[in-house]
Amino acid sequence: MKPWIKRTLIGLFSASILVGGLTACGHRLHGFGANMSAEETAQYRGKMIERVSSKLDLNADQKQRLSVLADKLHEQRTALMGQTKDPRAEVKALVAGDKFDRVRAQALVTEKTTVLQSKSPEVIAALADFYDSLNPAQQQKVRDFMVHRGGWFHRG
Repeated sequence: MKPWIKRTLIGLFSASILVGGLTACGHRLHGFGANMSAEETAQYRGKMIERVSSKLDLNADQKQRLSVLADKLHEQRTALMGQTKDPRAEVKALVAGDKFDRVRAQALVTEKTTVLQSKSPEVIAALADFYDSLNPAQQQKVRDFMVHRGGWFHRG
């Protein structure tokens, strides 16, 4: 294959991954998103913790660990979103001109990767603390949930 074709394909593949990733970050699930107020976020978070707690029959310590995990996930999402309230606008800006803004695209990828790398250890530790606090039956429920891909919250 000719080198210019390889470079073009790699560039298109990278751009599609970037666009897909940023679009996923901007996706709003049933009103949950970057534009929610702190009160709405706390209310949504509380409902999700109660829902998971009831499905797994969590005790107070486990519920507290789940709450810490939710906080860490929210912190990582907020850091990943950055200062923008509209990640799609960043993607649109990449293709706004007559040429794709490669420098800005690479900067976005680097920025998002750095955030993920810096916040991930805290999220992993919180997830491990929560999962390790579960008894074997609760852990099996989590594994079953993962096999059924969202069976607890699926609406269809």
